[in-house]
Amino acid sequence: MRRVEHIMGLPISLRIDGGDGGDGGGTAADAADAADRVFAWLREVDARFSPFLADSEVSRLDRGELAPDALSPDLVEVLDLCERYRVESGGAFQVRLPGRGLDPCAMVKGWAVQRAAELLRTRGVTTFCLNAGGDVVAAGRPWRVGVRHPERADRLCAVLEITDGAVATSGRYERGDHILDGRTGRPATGLLGLSVVAASLTEADATATAAFAMGAEGVDWAAARPGCEVFAVDAGRRVLRTPGFPMAAAA
Repeated sequence: MRRVEHIMGLPISLRIDGGDGGDGGGTAADAADAADRVFAWLREVDARFSPFLADSEVSRLDRGELAPDALSPDLVEVLDLCERYRVESGGAFQVRLPGRGLDPCAMVKGWAVQRAAELLRTRGVTTFCLNAGGDVVAAGRPWRVGVRHPERADRLCAVLEITDGAVATSGRYERGDHILDGRTGRPATGLLGLSVVAASLTEADATATAAFAMGAEGVDWAAARPGCEVFAVDAGRRVLRTPGFPMAAAA
């Protein structure tokens, strides 16, 4: 079963293997029901956490309309994660930059898609690939995931293989210099692209964003984090890769 919807400003695709009574996804009805729940959850997250919607919980908090003790447990969790990565990155990962409103999008996407993957598992779906604009959670069998070339939209710079885990990529090619170094408030320019493989997309996405914001020093920072493997292209077009990065074998 395959389904694609446009949510949070990006295409999100879900593929469930099975759906025929096998082990991958139960019956076709089970798979369809699980997919319905995944996309409903992601639409809910967008409505609640988008800084671009005036009535979202994030926007209301930013305007001072919500007291800290009135926040939903989900938003408390997201803000706690944001603070954790701010501290661990030395301030490079930042969701409250001077002159800008609260914007936790750098955390919300990976967190929300990881929660969606966990929802699939609770519905009995064990073999799936959930792709949110190139950030992927995969389970149940080896899945090949391409990493787009940071300067050539028609090429890949790496193909990896993931069985149970996640990969996230941060770069400048889709939205320009949109990732800011929270320590300076200026665009991060030390890297062209950086991908992180981790057990969860929450970890992979936040680590990739923080490391990209840190610039060249972020590669070693990300590589030192437990359970993370890194593939990066720096501003000088050098390719840097940790030994355990799961590159796919040549077809």
